[in-house]
Amino acid sequence: MAIPLTSLSTNRELSTLLDRYTEIRHFSDQIRGPLTPEDCVIQSMPDVSPTRWHLAHTTWFFETFVLAEYITNYRLFDDNYKYLFNSYYNSIGEQFPRPQRGLLSRPGLHDIESYRQHVDERLTELLPQFVESGDSNALSTVELGLQHEQQHQELMLTDIKHVLSCNPLYPAYHKVECSASRDLSPLTWVDYDEDLCWLGHDGQGFSYDNELPRHRQYLNAYALASRPVNCGEYLEFIQDGGYRRAELWLSLGWQHVVGHGWTAPLYWFQQDACDRYFTLAGRRELNPCEPVCHVSYFEADAFARWSGSRLPTELEWEAASRDLPRVGNFADKLLADSAAVHPSPDAVDDIRPARMFGDVWEWTSSSYGPYPGYEAPQGAVGEYNGKFMCNQYVLRGGSCATSQTHIRPTYRNFFPPEARWQFSGIRLAN
Repeated sequence: MAIPLTSLSTNRELSTLLDRYTEIRHFSDQIRGPLTPEDCVIQSMPDVSPTRWHLAHTTWFFETFVLAEYITNYRLFDDNYKYLFNSYYNSIGEQFPRPQRGLLSRPGLHDIESYRQHVDERLTELLPQFVESGDSNALSTVELGLQHEQQHQELMLTDIKHVLSCNPLYPAYHKVECSASRDLSPLTWVDYDEDLCWLGHDGQGFSYDNELPRHRQYLNAYALASRPVNCGEYLEFIQDGGYRRAELWLSLGWQHVVGHGWTAPLYWFQQDACDRYFTLAGRRELNPCEPVCHVSYFEADAFARWSGSRLPTELEWEAASRDLPRVGNFADKLLADSAAVHPSPDAVDDIRPARMFGDVWEWTSSSYGPYPGYEAPQGAVGEYNGKFMCNQYVLRGGSCATSQTHIRPTYRNFFPPEARWQFSGIRLAN
């Protein structure tokens, strides 16, 4: 008997969704793999969350917004988890204080693994119902949960790097051989004409609400650097007194330089008269050809001013990246490819900018705010992005800690200007 075409289509959709759900959830477990249980508990500063908390919170998201919403009389795995692992959703309930997450020695890692298994089993039972019924709201929530988990996978890598850097033994997250450095062509400029262009997501496929609505903006002619600023160039800035010259810095940035004793990017240090830095593969000698990483917006802005350039706006960045392939170093190959443990050099394309995706997030000069006509979604998911549109700057392009399937030209990341523990770098504009 012939199988109806609609059934074939539904089966393919379900198979794809199940595979994707399994793959993304498993990747979180892979990231946790090289860590000891003790590693997974530490919170090295208020902005860092323990690995175990990330594993629990992403599971809490699926339990709260999918299982509890779509299963009648669903019984929570543990009633305490709705408080312990709620991040910032005020409409859901109170949250355990973020700066104290490292004090939670219990529930233990084994308990969290059981929690993940429980939620995975129940959710995979639900997915066929969602697909067969064509429940777009349920499927959209599952998709948001998967994208949310990919964001936390990046934070798991970012946070554990900071945790391990605080250990005087400088332990490696994953012992791999680092790629041999290659010569890098001089920085050049790619020119763009003025234009009336679209900014924001076109509605095809997934996007976060902060990428909407799509709208048009006028763009003056500009030039974009052919590659990110590398460590060698940033070292010249340091050697020229960059961290001692107040005239290069925004006032608030200079306060951070003086108040926190900044003299170089985060994780840079001197040892045996050599410049070194800490990476996920442990201590390494500074490679001048690699993109500079772990700089704040203040440092990126000061370097741009020192170099006689500026940071691009997010409109300029998005317009330039629109037709570029999403190639670069990404987290997907972290455990299989040593190039992913730290941004690595690459040859420069003399026609289009290189490495706009992967390697390092690139600071823009754009404050993080709503697009014209933006409306936050109703309900708790409306707290996902909109309420953070204040005192932050936009970064674009993803990093070596981002999954390749998670990034797109319209993706808007955002952090406060003093943040340095993220894999953030610099691309110049004129």
